[in-house]
Amino acid sequence: MNATATTEDTRPFAWFRTLGSRGRRAFIGAFGGYGLDSFDYQTLPLGLAAITAYYGLSGGEAGLLGTTTLVVSAIGGIGAGVLADRIGRVRTLQITIAMYTIFTVLCGFAPNFETLLVFRALQGLGFGGEWAAGAALVAEYSQARYRGRTVAFVQSAWAVGWALSVVVYTVVFSVWSPDIAWRVMFWTGVIPALLVLWVRRNVQDAPVAEAARTAKKERGSLAGIFKPDLLRTTFFAALLATGVQGGYYTLATWLPSYLKTTRGLTVIGTGGYLAFLISGAFIGYVTGGYLTDILGRKKTFLLFSVLSAGLIIAYTQIPEGANTLVLFLGFPLGFSMSAIFSGFGAFLAELYPSALRGTGQGFTYNLGRAIGATFPAVVGFLGAGGAMVFGAVGYGIAVLALLGLPETRGRELL
Repeated sequence: MNATATTEDTRPFAWFRTLGSRGRRAFIGAFGGYGLDSFDYQTLPLGLAAITAYYGLSGGEAGLLGTTTLVVSAIGGIGAGVLADRIGRVRTLQITIAMYTIFTVLCGFAPNFETLLVFRALQGLGFGGEWAAGAALVAEYSQARYRGRTVAFVQSAWAVGWALSVVVYTVVFSVWSPDIAWRVMFWTGVIPALLVLWVRRNVQDAPVAEAARTAKKERGSLAGIFKPDLLRTTFFAALLATGVQGGYYTLATWLPSYLKTTRGLTVIGTGGYLAFLISGAFIGYVTGGYLTDILGRKKTFLLFSVLSAGLIIAYTQIPEGANTLVLFLGFPLGFSMSAIFSGFGAFLAELYPSALRGTGQGFTYNLGRAIGATFPAVVGFLGAGGAMVFGAVGYGIAVLALLGLPETRGRELL
């Protein structure tokens, strides 16, 4: 059964069965690519304390490693979106996975901070590009009625990769001293190389969408998504991505500091807190995907924007020293902050035609990432409490952006 079939399958996991054999292989390739993308990305945050000590970095230099990755990943995401429309989703997927694999491993050989910064920036090109290619690939195989949850399951791979990286980190830093352990963490990033070989042999672009893509003379054109018929869509989609990611990065960056320094909570960053946060994230991705198919794309974004802003208020009211409370609140935090991302893959794919789908998805999502990544730096001047308020502003921007976008639930991809 292919993505255009109309027979309804109501059994559990119908979204997976109705992909057909080719679609299921594409899903596995995209899921694996995004999960291992997450794994490779998390090697830096997990090893950052050891890297800082090894090179004697200042706080600004350590922060630059993370900021550079995000900014360059935005460039990589936009470029990969254009490339996916020009040479196909699968070939672009292979290139991006290979790129983040190679440069993650090379980070482990960096002789100095400057070299590590360059390798980490180049890793960001692949890290940013994989999502654009993988999301478009799976969306084009999915039936319209199941597309939200199908692409959301791909998104949930981020939590799986994150959890895997924490497990590997625990083992690696238990076996080796910190001076060598951070390098070993980067070397474990070679795992995705096996996935590239599998994708090359087993995954193909969706036939109907590929035919529609190659039939157009103008494909993979940034100018194309700014033409009058798509300009409004591009503006508001980028604004939506900016608001959501600005709110997310603000919370992710400043919430731990706020809870530690202002509320005196010591549980942040512990294994128990991470377990609640990551499990909440996985369930949030999946639940958000189902809700986009049930409620619609826009209502789901609205729902989780409000919930995420509400959590900000809840966290500012946590009593000093209430470690048990914040431990359990890690679950709804991970749930809400992740569920809102579930709708992006399906929603952005449905807003653009096949010949410009990768370009539109890659540009709007990653422009939002680039601008959103600056939110934590800007609000750093306001103090942790001010940052929390600014995070709520980000989700408010997302709500406003929804006013300029159409509902696309049930739309067939052509």
